[in-house]
Amino acid sequence: MTIDILARNNVKVLGHGEQPIVFAHGFGCDQDMWRYIVPGFEADYRVVLFDHVGSGRSQIQYYDAGKYNDLRGYAQDVNEILDALQLEDAIFVGHSVSSMIGLLASIRDGSRFKRIVMIGASPRYVNDSPDYFGGFDAGEIQDLLNMMEMNFIGWASYMAPIAMQNPDRGELTEELERSFCSKDPHIARQFAEVTFLSDCRGELERTPVPALILQCAEDSIAPIEVGNYLHEHLKNSSFRIMNAKGHYPHLSHPEETTTLIRQYLADA
Repeated sequence: MTIDILARNNVKVLGHGEQPIVFAHGFGCDQDMWRYIVPGFEADYRVVLFDHVGSGRSQIQYYDAGKYNDLRGYAQDVNEILDALQLEDAIFVGHSVSSMIGLLASIRDGSRFKRIVMIGASPRYVNDSPDYFGGFDAGEIQDLLNMMEMNFIGWASYMAPIAMQNPDRGELTEELERSFCSKDPHIARQFAEVTFLSDCRGELERTPVPALILQCAEDSIAPIEVGNYLHEHLKNSSFRIMNAKGHYPHLSHPEETTTLIRQYLADA
């Protein structure tokens, strides 16, 4: 069976420039989360948006629990999207887990990538004492996964304000909670398990392209120690600490996010 890659991942291509820039959403989200960022790039870039299978308006019939039980399954999709569009030297902007998905895809085929921008990235969410602090104990992750299984709506209500971390902007928390709740609970739980139990630390030194690490001043999902670790282990990386707080600066602080990405690309 021939798969329509672009339909599978609900790929959208916008913009008026030649330089491709690909935006990849994080766990529990979809491409609409980039809506405040895209206008800042449309004039000068060829903007590519997509949904991971199981998210947004992707074609859920292609969800394969075996394939997507590893981040490399999602990375394979990224490579296939870039191949289908015949993109070369693309700038890949990944939020949260998609930063590592993009990293794995670049290792698989570096010719398709020019640079990677990582927003709220983490190569490992679970602490590995005494040398690595990821922000979560293994038991905390398991508790979250159990909560998702027992009470998915309750988990979404609990997790959204912690991740958004902008208490004075309730509309953003509500949007994130709705986004969480719109997902198939079984797919969302598997994606969460794959995300939070992944360990990409050993892959960092293999990344073939330069990277920008955007670290929020306060991020309950990817703390400052994680950003520092990435910067230390990613060769040819730049590290910027943002004024933004929370795990979703492209929603809460789109102007700052856009400015920092554009500055980095202009200086490259």
